[in-house]
Amino acid sequence: MEIVTTKDAPAAIGPYSQAIRTGSFLFCSGQLGIDPITGKLAGDDAETQATQVFRNISGLLKSQGLGMNNVAKATVFLADMNDFAKVNAIYAAAFGEHKPARSTVQVAGLPLGGKVEVECIAVYE
Repeated sequence: MEIVTTKDAPAAIGPYSQAIRTGSFLFCSGQLGIDPITGKLAGDDAETQATQVFRNISGLLKSQGLGMNNVAKATVFLADMNDFAKVNAIYAAAFGEHKPARSTVQVAGLPLGGKVEVECIAVYE
């Protein structure tokens, strides 16, 4: 296994790696809407945070020569399921015609008071 780090996504805020590469898979830890430069949430609303989440995922993937089309599975965590439609629109724009397998769940809370977090598994082809 290889630990993956990049400055194009926020540093881990706990005892975990941004991503792990093993074989032909890249397991990306959950990304919050944290701006990697400031280390703070990009905004207070789900839309702004979701937009930053996908910037972070894209940066992590690009650091490994991958793109959004390499994502096979995503899991979306929402602090409030009422944000589903707004986040879903941003998710759809981030992936375009590519439609990875996905689960979406509401959680009791997210780190730093985040409103959305997304983790994914990408495949090297």
